[in-house]
Amino acid sequence: MKTFSNYLTVMFMGMFWVFRVIVAYMAGNEKSFAISPLNLTVEIVLLFISLICIALVIKRKLIGGVIYLVANFGYYGVYLYNSVLPIIKGNQLTVTNGLNTFISFVAVILSIVVVMDLLSDKTKKPVDKETEWFYANKDLDRNLDDRADKNQYRTM
Repeated sequence: MKTFSNYLTVMFMGMFWVFRVIVAYMAGNEKSFAISPLNLTVEIVLLFISLICIALVIKRKLIGGVIYLVANFGYYGVYLYNSVLPIIKGNQLTVTNGLNTFISFVAVILSIVVVMDLLSDKTKKPVDKETEWFYANKDLDRNLDDRADKNQYRTM
């Protein structure tokens, strides 16, 4: 990881993963919690996929970010749509529905930020490439003759 934003992105991915583990644990034990998963089996599979994707993002592999984006859009995007649809139709907004909508929105935004962060590494311009063609080209090196004076005279 190269920049502070890379560290923050991975840290937020890890924190969101731990939060979803807690949500899945509470739903699996049928305990009351403010947020509930849409489908517990899919949630657990998504947690394992996310863990693999976090490892790939730490290694700065674009495929990890793309898989993370597709998985989150496939699960949380549908969850976000199902949470927002009753609000649009005019039904009452409940705390649980509002929290589920917010968490789904955060998951979708986080997955977009992960892919943007990985793509930004590929598009950054190198620091100084203006004179590299000259110094990397051995044809332009100065060839000294055997008769040349090799002393380094300095004048003040």
